[in-house]
This record gives sequence, C-alpha cells and structure tokens, in this order.
Amino acid sequence: MLYRIGAGLVLLAHFLFVAFAVLGGALAYYSPTWPWVHVPVVLWSAVVNFMSWTCPLTPMENALRNRAGRLGYSGGFVEHYIGPLVYPRGMPRQLELVAGVSILAWNALVYAVVVLWAAR
Repeated sequence: MLYRIGAGLVLLAHFLFVAFAVLGGALAYYSPTWPWVHVPVVLWSAVVNFMSWTCPLTPMENALRNRAGRLGYSGGFVEHYIGPLVYPRGMPRQLELVAGVSILAWNALVYAVVVLWAAR
C-alpha cells in the first residue's frame, strides 16, 4: 500500500513539475525571484526532450509501482501520459524535439509578455 501511494505521489510531483515548466513563467509578474526557480526547470525540460533522456522521476515511479505489484511503463512521463493524447500511435523522436522547442518558445513568449506588462 505504501509503495502504491508513493508511486502516486511521484506521479503527482512529476505532473506538477511539467505544469510548472509550462505555466510557471507567469509567476515572474508577481515576483522577480520566480525566474531563478523556473528557468532551470524550463531548461531541464527542454534538455530532457532534446537529448531523449528519461527524467529521474520516471524510474522512481516505476520502481515504486513494481514494489506495489503493479506494472511500470517504458519511456518517459510525457511519452506515457501525454503522448497518447497528442499522438495516439506513439511518440516519435520528432515530437520530442517539437516539445523541447515548444517549451523554450512558449516560455520566451511568457517572459516577454511579463516584461512588457511590468514596464507599464
């Protein structure tokens, strides 16, 4: 039971990490200290996609699932949980590259908007 709860908590942490990478730039509007936390998260997310790495949270979640008597999954978090929604027949390497570029471009846009709003 504890392993299953642990796997669920790691899954939640992974989801929150991805959500923060996508949405966290807006927090810079409220405090100039947020980018010091957010920018490394964005860079890590992009590098993981560019290099086709597996985030360390994925094997941790799988290990906990296995210890709980459940099956883990292959690939990464985004590939397993979000990929099927975006690309039902599997996540090709090209989509990983698109994800890496998208996270960088999106956050560049968010930070540009925050700077423009703050300059008013």
